[in-house]
Amino acid sequence: MSRTAAAHRRRAAVAVAGLALTAAAAGCADDETTLTVLAAASLREPMEQLAADLEAEHDGVEVRLSFAGSSELASQVLQGAPADVLVTADEPTMARVADAGLADGAPELVATNRMTIATPPGNPSEVESVDDLGEDHGGDLDLVVCAPQVPCGAAAQRVAETAGVTLAPVSEESKVTDVVAKVAAGEADAGIVYVTDTAGRDDLDAVEIPDRLNTTTAYPAAALTGSAHPELAREMTDLVVADGAGEGRGRLAAAGFEAP
Repeated sequence: MSRTAAAHRRRAAVAVAGLALTAAAAGCADDETTLTVLAAASLREPMEQLAADLEAEHDGVEVRLSFAGSSELASQVLQGAPADVLVTADEPTMARVADAGLADGAPELVATNRMTIATPPGNPSEVESVDDLGEDHGGDLDLVVCAPQVPCGAAAQRVAETAGVTLAPVSEESKVTDVVAKVAAGEADAGIVYVTDTAGRDDLDAVEIPDRLNTTTAYPAAALTGSAHPELAREMTDLVVADGAGEGRGRLAAAGFEAP
């Protein structure tokens, strides 16, 4: 086993143990029901709002959200982490869980997203296009992307391949929020992230990727067969699906996500 694979398995085991302890602690409450929702890191803002919406409809229900890279979340479910709902940033990652028989019904799409180039404010490295991110472009630009096994990393690679560019990132992160944080802190000159990650932020600039080079990633959601609260898990899933379809309060649309 490679060091990278071993490290990944150790991180997943720690995460599983952490969630198990969380579930045990939640079980101590006499009158509260805790619903554990695992969601892609890029969904933080709208999922926090949707969780609050569900809690407002049910006295004594707490929605506990856990955000991480989709690949890590899927691994947690596959290794038996106690969770009720999973929302990933692409369909192949969700398929790992569904193919293992751990999704309660067919996953449903809730939103789509596109990619953009994030830079620090003022774009000090004067990044103008995907071509500027290639290893042949001087080699002095610090680029950060998601790791290839993470949906945002796979999407960044599709963009680069379409543009005929070979990326040479100085760092590959496990979730898109880490890419965003490094660029916003000025630790990198550019990062390939979701369009929603730069929307409404004054600590990032965005360089648009044209449609002919861009790619779309679709977010599916599913209640999980291991849920201790299957009806509530399906209700949470339906709430997210309806919101993405424009039948809810528009939490996903307000954050910049597009309908599936």
